This record gives sequence, C-alpha cells and structure tokens, in this order.
Amino acid sequence: LIEEMARVSAISSQTWSEARDRNDFPAFAPWLEKTFDLAREKADAIGYSEARYDALLDDYEPGLTTAQVSTLFADLREGLVPLVESLRDKPKPKGAQFLAVEFPLDRQRTFSERVAADLGFDTEGGRFDLGPHPFCSSVGPGDTRIALRYHTHNFAGGFLGVMHETGHALYEQGLDPKHYGTPMGEAISLGIHESQSRMWENLVARSNGFWMHYYPKLQETFADALRDTSVSTFRGVINDATPGLIRVEADEVTYNLHIVIRFELERALLSGDLRAADLPGAWNELYQRYLGLTPDTDRDGCMQDIHWSEGLIGYFPTYTLGNVYAAQLFNAAERDIGPLEDAFAGGTFRTLREWLRENIHRHGKRYSPTELIERATGARPDPSALIASLSDRYRPAR
Repeated sequence: LIEEMARVSAISSQTWSEARDRNDFPAFAPWLEKTFDLAREKADAIGYSEARYDALLDDYEPGLTTAQVSTLFADLREGLVPLVESLRDKPKPKGAQFLAVEFPLDRQRTFSERVAADLGFDTEGGRFDLGPHPFCSSVGPGDTRIALRYHTHNFAGGFLGVMHETGHALYEQGLDPKHYGTPMGEAISLGIHESQSRMWENLVARSNGFWMHYYPKLQETFADALRDTSVSTFRGVINDATPGLIRVEADEVTYNLHIVIRFELERALLSGDLRAADLPGAWNELYQRYLGLTPDTDRDGCMQDIHWSEGLIGYFPTYTLGNVYAAQLFNAAERDIGPLEDAFAGGTFRTLREWLRENIHRHGKRYSPTELIERATGARPDPSALIASLSDRYRPAR
C-alpha cells in the first residue's frame, strides 16, 4: 500500500501540474479518484472508531476527530458567512496608490529581518535566505532557517510572509533543546504550529500598536513610497478584506471559508458521496454559497492547490485550526499579562513571546493539541474568539 501510494502520488502531482497549466481537469480526475481510493485503504489499514477521515486527520492533528472539527467549522461558518457578505459592497480603502510605488527589495529584506529579530528570532541560531516560496525549516537546535520572498510592488505580501515564518521559527527555537530527538523536543501538530505563525502575522503584525511603533521606521526606510501616507491609511490598505477565489491570496477574514469548503469536499470525496469527476461543480457551488463567487476556470477553482494530488488528505483543516487556536491564545495572553497593543506600541514583544514559550513551546508533545489549548486558555478549542476578533476589526461601521 505504501509503495502504491508513493507511485500514485508521484504521477498524480505531475499530472496535476500539467493539467492545471492547461486548465484540463478531466485529465487529472482519474488520478484524483485513485488518490482518494488509496486514502480509504490507508484509513482502513490504520483503523478508526467513527469516521474514516479520523484516521487521516490524526496524521496532522493528533487526537482531534472529524465530529469535533465539523462542529467547530459549522460554528465558524455561521459566524463568518454574514461577516463576509457585509464586506462585499464595502468601499475600497483610500490611498492604495502607494502600492504601485517601488519598494526596493534590498531595503525590504533589511527592514523585515530587523523586525523578525526584534520579535525574538535568534539570528545566532538561525538564518534568512531568499526562496521561491516562504517557509521555515528547523534542522535541529541552533539551526532554524527561514526562506523569504519579496515583491517590488507588494510590500505587505513579503513583510507579512516574514512575520508568518518568524512565528513558526519562534516555536522551533522555543522547544527545549535538551529534549531534542524525543517527543518533548518536537512540535505537537500542524494546527498548533500554524497558531504561532498566524498569531504573529495577523494579531501582532496587522495591529495598530505594532505599526504605531514601526511605521515611522518604515516611512524612513521607504520615504519615496510612504512620505504622504498616514499610518491609518497604510493599515487600511494592508488589512483590506475582500472575497476572492484564491486561497493563498485570501485575507484573514475570508481565508477560513476557503478551508471550510475544502474540508467539506474532501470528506465527501473520501466517503464516496462525491465522485472526482464531479468535483468542479461541487466546488463552484460551495464557493458561490459561502463567498458569493464562482470561478471562471478550474485552474482558479478546484485545481488551485497541490495538496490532494500529493495525497495530503486531512491537512487542510489545520490551517483554520491554527487561526482558531491563535485567537484563543492571544486572548488568554492578554488576560494574563495585560493589554498587548500597549506593549507593541512601546516596542515590547518579549512578554507575549515568553508567555507562548511557557504555555506552548516548552511542552513539545507532552499534551495533545486540545489538551494544550485547554491548559493554556482554560477552554477547549472554540471559534468564538476568532469570530469576535474578526468582527471587531472588520465589520463595517453603520
């Protein structure tokens, strides 16, 4: 079974890449069908008590069940769909013309790496490099590497990517090195890892306090681009939320609905209720229902992600679980150590970082993700903190 999964994954991912370029879903559909056939065999070989999907989800978020994710995502969908709908006719933020001005890449890199170090990234135990796709990789204690990508006319895209990967790096550097090579020296799950990156990207680096501290430095670094742009205008542009078709380009409000859609579809594909050949229609129906949009092509629809072609079934939910965990943890940190916006405005990030190190990082795999969140926040995973955070920051004023 393992051999066949590897064989099909190799062919399927190559077929996906070529078919996506041609916008030719029928060429990919048979390999998608094979991939889900093998996923069923894998789940049966592993075993499960309630749902086949449980066995696959456990690869990425140990101990969490399909029923638990379904309930959490249903509550999230109920809270977010009306919020997204309220944003549909919202006027675009003023002052976006600064995005068309050039932000020299060397200065972007210098500024971003300096901020990452301020947040706590240990440059003696890690390094920054350029790459085609942002990522963080930990070779071991004292060697955590961040690959970055910058855009001449999209400062926010590059900078927020750095903040995201810095969150992953702080988790890796926060693990106890004396436990390296054991479960206590490893991160517990993709969802918990994603909570760290999403917190620093969205709840810290998009905040007013953060930019009250850093915007004067940013204006000084990019005087030509930002001389006549106020901090409120800058934040309004980089925090704009508008429904779109592409997951990796989605803002923090709409992003989770992209994940909910994939969760519902991959469960249907795994159960056999949805045939691979019928995926485009099902995909387009859910995008219209939840985001009010319908893709013009399968390339921008059901073929936009590589995950299913590689057999990564059960992976998608961890992205949104990370957002849910991040909002809960941020609230708990504020409850314990006081208003974080005030600290950020004063350039203080150590208190949040040390709270996370004490409550999340140092525990490694001592607890399951659910137990870890409950111990740190006093409650089991719950989307209400995320819904409240997004509503407070994005709901249009009446």
